[in-house]
Amino acid sequence: MKEQHLNNENDIFLAQWLAGDLSDNELKILVSKADFQSFLKIRKGIETYEALEASTEASFAKIQEKISNKPSKVRKLYTNTWLIGVAASIVLFFGLFSIIGDEMVIIETNFGEQKTIALLDGSEVMLNSKSTLTYNEDEWKENRSLSLDGEAYFKVKKGSTFTVTTQNGDVKVLGTQFNVNSVSDLFEVVCYEGKVSVHTKAEDYILLPSNSVRRINGHAIEKWETSAINPTWIEGESSFKSVPLPYVISALESQYDIAIDATHVDQTLIYTGSFTHNDLDTALKTVFKSLQIGYTEKEKRNIYLSTK
Repeated sequence: MKEQHLNNENDIFLAQWLAGDLSDNELKILVSKADFQSFLKIRKGIETYEALEASTEASFAKIQEKISNKPSKVRKLYTNTWLIGVAASIVLFFGLFSIIGDEMVIIETNFGEQKTIALLDGSEVMLNSKSTLTYNEDEWKENRSLSLDGEAYFKVKKGSTFTVTTQNGDVKVLGTQFNVNSVSDLFEVVCYEGKVSVHTKAEDYILLPSNSVRRINGHAIEKWETSAINPTWIEGESSFKSVPLPYVISALESQYDIAIDATHVDQTLIYTGSFTHNDLDTALKTVFKSLQIGYTEKEKRNIYLSTK
């Protein structure tokens, strides 16, 4: 019943958005990332449909005018019949979009969740918490390319170029194992096997096994060597090497679905260490005690930091 209720709410939000009663930003707050991407497809389908029906534009405009002249109270009544109509429209526009051939696959993880995805070529992706992976299934054979927002560990089968696109830079390989973390203005790539090409707006790098590069908040690229054979987060532990406090806090929030108020502590503090994914109290103690930061939970899942 709860899932049906959410679906009905999404239908209402979609109708309000298409009618211009909700902005893109308002809709993003009300629905999940996956639903928002689906709604964008629906809008594109509508635009395509309207283009195909351009020859009947005048008649269609008259119909729209008649609809818009109806009393406003009609728009505010969300009856079952109205919902069925919205659902039918969704099916229609998704069908139209399928004809266009945009078969986008969107995979998301929730707080503290990890997912392992098998791609069409046999490559494997392990997605960390609060991350999103997007790729075009129809074009995969010709173009092994996907988009990442968050963190993922890749085991890529040899073949044509495999590209991971992020807001901070692109990573290209032929067949290898590597980790990419692209969250906000943090961009980090670690090569564990094979060879990895990293492209940012300013530089290009080639990484061999154990090589790592990272850029934080627009500062110069950092390079270092790692002895690890895979990222620690796939074993249930997040690790950091000289990372500013806000990024560690963000990682804690993503793993444990909590909100941390760091207003009253030094945001420039640097953390080197790790925290477990299995116990919130242990994780908080591990991070904040080493930095001599106090913490209290005044409301459920809301953590307040203070200087000791």
